[in-house]
Amino acid sequence: MWRLLIAVLIAETADGYRVGVGRADVTGPPVEIAFMGYAVMKQRGSGIHLRQFSRAVVVEEAGRRLVLASVECGMMSHGVRVEVLRILGQKYGSLYTEDNVMLSGTHTHSAPGGYLMSLLFDLNTFGFVSETFSALVSGIVLSIERAHKDLAEGRISISHGELLGANINRSPTAYSQNPEAERARYVYDVDKTMVQLRFERPDGRIVGAFTWFAVHPVSMNNTNTLVSSDNLGVAALLLEESMNTGYLPGKGPFVGAFVSTNLGDVSANLAGPRCMASGLPCDINTSSCGDRDVCVAQGPGKDMFESTRIIGERIYSKALELLRAGEQGRRYLSGGLRVVHQYQDMPNYKALYWDPASSQEIPVHGCQPAMGYSFAAGTTDGPGTFPFSQNVVTANPLWDSIRNLIYGPSESQMACHYPKPIMLTTGEMTFPFEWQPSVVSTQLALVGDVALVCVPGEFTTMAGRRLRDALRQTLHFASNKNVLIVGLCNTYADYITTPEEYKVQRYEGASTIFGPYTLPLYLDIYRKLAQATLSPESRLARNEPPVDFFNDLLSLTTPVVFDFAGWSAHFGQVLLEPPETVLSGDTVLARFVGANPRNHLQHEGSYLTVERLQGETWRVVATDASWETQFHWTRISGILGTSEVEVRWSVPRQVLPGTYRINYLGHFKYMHGQVEPFVGTTRNFQVVGG
Repeated sequence: MWRLLIAVLIAETADGYRVGVGRADVTGPPVEIAFMGYAVMKQRGSGIHLRQFSRAVVVEEAGRRLVLASVECGMMSHGVRVEVLRILGQKYGSLYTEDNVMLSGTHTHSAPGGYLMSLLFDLNTFGFVSETFSALVSGIVLSIERAHKDLAEGRISISHGELLGANINRSPTAYSQNPEAERARYVYDVDKTMVQLRFERPDGRIVGAFTWFAVHPVSMNNTNTLVSSDNLGVAALLLEESMNTGYLPGKGPFVGAFVSTNLGDVSANLAGPRCMASGLPCDINTSSCGDRDVCVAQGPGKDMFESTRIIGERIYSKALELLRAGEQGRRYLSGGLRVVHQYQDMPNYKALYWDPASSQEIPVHGCQPAMGYSFAAGTTDGPGTFPFSQNVVTANPLWDSIRNLIYGPSESQMACHYPKPIMLTTGEMTFPFEWQPSVVSTQLALVGDVALVCVPGEFTTMAGRRLRDALRQTLHFASNKNVLIVGLCNTYADYITTPEEYKVQRYEGASTIFGPYTLPLYLDIYRKLAQATLSPESRLARNEPPVDFFNDLLSLTTPVVFDFAGWSAHFGQVLLEPPETVLSGDTVLARFVGANPRNHLQHEGSYLTVERLQGETWRVVATDASWETQFHWTRISGILGTSEVEVRWSVPRQVLPGTYRINYLGHFKYMHGQVEPFVGTTRNFQVVGG
């Protein structure tokens, strides 16, 4: 009966879809700024391996619109979204608002931070970084503008398939705490299903695809200092390359995004954790080794670059298979479009929870944000700096006394978060401003019979499965594969585990900031959002948004003062020339007198180009967005303002033989503040077959 009613509602509102896709560069300052993800202060940018992009799709049906932008950054910030919406409002009026715009971070851990505007998240960047913030805002807006201009009649289809050999569970002992009967419903302890929405024109021309697959983009580890979109970024570049023949990376009409989903406990490091010094297995419960040894998970490759490539290629290959699937391998969507949004004050949210221990429904509520001891341990993908281990459920008096010098948790806070021993009671710490968000954005879109669930954090595998099941039941869907979780979306409020996983306090549980019943609260919230989508006339309460902290932000990031080429040199001067002849498969190095890349972020451009002579014309064959290039910047003297740039080009095996050269495109800054461009060019060199 319910399915019939939904079908009637969809049929009555159906007017056909219009779709548009767009992409834009959002690369932040590639040097001197700490990365967001591993929270390691010394992991500061020194160049670029892969640029960051925002990929957006706009869907319109019967006058309603939905925007989904998948952004290659650590996570989404409420402040970034507010500014994006402000600019869109200036351009388009009330067309794009907080109600219908979803912004999701892919969760790469190799991109500059300083834009989240919650003190804890911006500590490792020494506060707010306006360059990162502006780069994200301007690029996201541009990608949405391009999608807006691309709007035309289109069709949307959904397909799915199983991908093995690309992800593992990094907290299997926490996952095992979930009920045996529940776990028995699933073959794997992580989701192996890839789901793809394909966007095409009525003539069958494919213009874009947004793909969901659960994996942490942590193939690049916490020793990496080159900006990188990691494994999902590699998959996106490869998919776009396969569809945009003849275009450079990040260019071309086809837009292929890989959207984060319930990746909370999912790792790409397939070899699993080992003790680095001894080579022995880590303790399975605590992920520790003892004797000052460190437990670290390794990828499938010999180093992080090879691991990133391997995982990216596997994800890309499956996505391309889905993209090229015929009519029998996909289903076209039809019906209405409905988007709902609501802010939620999580510490004050109340719901009913079925308690397995007492076999009855009990009232539960959220807690003020707090981080547990195991948060300080980090994960096997990136261990923490301090000597903590995971699975800590008993407080340490020494660390408690140190914590209390900063701010000790109240008795009610400790009781609310039990059994989490609190390391930082972030919800009770208000100086100089909010340490972690209490009010979050929740959003849900219904496109035909597919739900897009914008969640403000990282759901673990089982938490995501429970959310999909809850919405499948509420929406009366035939399959939970029609419920697509859009992760790290609009707001970042850390992790969401199941109550059972929370009890063992591994990293994910210690980082579940609203207490043991965080997931049941979210399930209640999204059920109500789903119910609102089924009632076209429903109006959700306009809850209060988060407090605006723009005027309270702190920034200790020093600006670029000036650049100096040296007493007998000029900017762009070549210090190391490539060999006269190189073989395919070789790595070519070129070194230049440089300037600080923060002077100009080269959006929609590049700090380097590799060119091939074609007749009498130089044709660009690679940029700093290409897999085979690396751009390294080194400060020679901070006092004098001197620096050098090294460009590395790993010559592809399939490269065309011929005459090549490398360009370095930079900007230097005078003492009085003026910025000027310059170009450095190597001598010509010959590339021959290997």
